[in-house]
Amino acid sequence: MGSPKIKVLCVDDSALIRDLLTEIINSQPDMEVVAVAPDPLVARDLIKKHNPDVLTLDVEMPRMDGLDFLDRLMRLRPMPVLMVSSLTQAGSEITLRALELGALDFISKPQMGIRNGMLEYSDLIAEKIRAAARSRPRQAPPVDAPRPAALKAPLISSEKLVIIGASTGGTEAIRAVLEPLPANSPAILITQHMPGGFTRSFAERLDRLCNISVKEAEDGERILPGHAYIAPGTAHLKLARSGANYIARLDNGEPVNRHRPSVDVLFRSAAENAGRNAIGVLLTGMGKDGAQGLLEMRQAGAFTFAQDEASCVVFGMPKEGIALGGACEVVPLDQMAERILKQVAASGRAQRV
Repeated sequence: MGSPKIKVLCVDDSALIRDLLTEIINSQPDMEVVAVAPDPLVARDLIKKHNPDVLTLDVEMPRMDGLDFLDRLMRLRPMPVLMVSSLTQAGSEITLRALELGALDFISKPQMGIRNGMLEYSDLIAEKIRAAARSRPRQAPPVDAPRPAALKAPLISSEKLVIIGASTGGTEAIRAVLEPLPANSPAILITQHMPGGFTRSFAERLDRLCNISVKEAEDGERILPGHAYIAPGTAHLKLARSGANYIARLDNGEPVNRHRPSVDVLFRSAAENAGRNAIGVLLTGMGKDGAQGLLEMRQAGAFTFAQDEASCVVFGMPKEGIALGGACEVVPLDQMAERILKQVAASGRAQRV
């Protein structure tokens, strides 16, 4: 007897999407759709009946909004949830709110040619369901949770850079790292696996929450302390030099490790152009993107961190980075911001000696 199949419940008011997800999931040898529901009220009873391993949930549905249902679900019965979202500005903002409420990841609905578009995503959808089934469901923070107090930054050089990579679970992990950082933190470059159209909303949301300025990276712009730059969902982000300054470069080249933007591309550029002036951080995510790049950063003299297994939503990318010997230190997420600043201070003292 093999392992039991992953049980999936699909909740969507579109019969087409329900049928397509059922077709995609049931074509995989290790998973099956145990039930479908046209709205959250029907889903509520089916969850009790089938006890699914993973739930796919449409954002906008009749009878009960998908976000309201997700909020209740994650407080009363936390479980792995994949949101099904449209690739629009409004859809991206709602999806980011869903990730904040505890959803693990999301599946993007194509705006045109839905059937062919969804079927093209078959392997990615299956991969996300497998990652969800292995993940640690997390409860949303209380609505009235206080904003973390800003940490005190050491005196820093404009040469210091923090380079972050993440995937599944990364939107909230990145928030947890950035939110406590003070306004005079080192410059930060970030690659988070996310489609085009979502990264700008993600950057704007973080900019509202953080002491530092956060924006979507633009080609050729100067990299400045107190700012974080997020790779657009359509291009690789690279660190480059222009005279004495660091600048951002965007590259529309082929996907690397099946991703564009790729964490390995960003980490490799930091190894080549910043060396020991960079600090590498590999956060939660499925797959291995960033593992080799983290090792190259360490070999170039950078201090490198990997998120620990207990605090990862999916312990994939950090696990691979640790296995390759790319991580100088393995750190829980809630200590990452403080450890980064301490390392900035330590490396600054070492350079002054």
